[in-house]
Amino acid sequence: MASPDRPASSTSTALLTDHYELTMLSSALADGTAERDCVFEVFARRLPAGRRYGVVAGTTRVLEAIADFRFTEAELAQLAATAVVSDETLDWLADYRFGGDIDGYPEGELYFPGSPILTVRGTFAESVVLETLVLSILNHDSAVASAAARMSSAAHGRPIIEMGGRRTHEYAAVAAARAAYLAGFATTSNLEAGRRYGIPTRGTVAHAFMLLHDTEEAAFRAQVARMGADTTLLVDTYDITAGIETAVRVAGPELGAIRIDSGDVGPLARKAREQLDSLGAKDTRIVVSGDLDEHAIAALRAEPVDAYGVGTSVVTGSGAPTAGMVYKLVEVNGKPVAKRSEHKASRGGRKSALRRHKPTGTALEEVVYPSAAPPERGPHDRELLIPLMRGGQPVPDLPTLDDGRQRLRRALVSLPWEGLKLSGGDPAIPTTFS
Repeated sequence: MASPDRPASSTSTALLTDHYELTMLSSALADGTAERDCVFEVFARRLPAGRRYGVVAGTTRVLEAIADFRFTEAELAQLAATAVVSDETLDWLADYRFGGDIDGYPEGELYFPGSPILTVRGTFAESVVLETLVLSILNHDSAVASAAARMSSAAHGRPIIEMGGRRTHEYAAVAAARAAYLAGFATTSNLEAGRRYGIPTRGTVAHAFMLLHDTEEAAFRAQVARMGADTTLLVDTYDITAGIETAVRVAGPELGAIRIDSGDVGPLARKAREQLDSLGAKDTRIVVSGDLDEHAIAALRAEPVDAYGVGTSVVTGSGAPTAGMVYKLVEVNGKPVAKRSEHKASRGGRKSALRRHKPTGTALEEVVYPSAAPPERGPHDRELLIPLMRGGQPVPDLPTLDDGRQRLRRALVSLPWEGLKLSGGDPAIPTTFS
């Protein structure tokens, strides 16, 4: 018998959706509009407050989730028992397979207001039911990656470990670790993320291990005996100065690192560096953690900090837990359609995008244009959308997670300097609609 906390079907993603997706489908099947050829587009009307760019993440997870979007007997039984849709719709869902085409920005690409991040082409019926699933993945992963990229930039080459698994849903933690790694984090504490995505994992001990032992020295000796002198010793359980002295005495000057997890870490890191040097541990690194975000990391840039541990702020998007993306119908049977409401208007028609650059490589603007009428390309323009799925199947040789890491590095280098500021302001480059 399945646990009440876990779904009866663990592989299908078909019920990770909203009720109204299926009632729309049922109505469209009944009135004959379900088979109309449609184009849906994912975009963000604006960036979160204070942000100058966004980072696309989750595209690969979207394709995997669509592959698992199947209505097995378990899902159909649930829908029948709750009378969500008609019997005719249940019969249609039993054979559901997405058979359309998807194009989009690859992972690690930057996006701006109005960027056509994902384009889904197919019948209304097969495409509309994907809305909630697509948005739940892209909004979460892109929010985390956007925050993580700001933190990585603020760290200025110093490594960051993602350690937010205890601050979010257990499965969201795995996705967040992946998005943070995409955006430049060096490692994660999440073992499932390591298993599933090949991300390097790191971790030593928590304060509970220190308190378990009769003395701080006993705890250090136990850790060094098991992990070697190159380990990281947690020195702030009692008194940091005494803790550092004990750590070096136990591990010797070859001690790999100390970690400070509380207090005003800037001055504490400065004092720790002086003390470590005086004890001959000149190569011992200093790792700091404890409620860090991009602003705290930036403030520590001048301090003798060698690495950071970030948890809550990265898995919650550092104050912007969603990217604010929407999934809108923009074309029906080749005819542009658009929502006209004052505050939630959309632009009709299937679109593509390119980014213009100076000869030096600095980005100038994002140009969003009708796919059927591309603008004249300049010598330094770069098309942004790539094929992701054709006929319901992922295209061969899709970019990897490491490809996305490299793409983001290049994209951030291309931004104007003011676009990398952590302060609020306009998007790093303007979006032009042709």
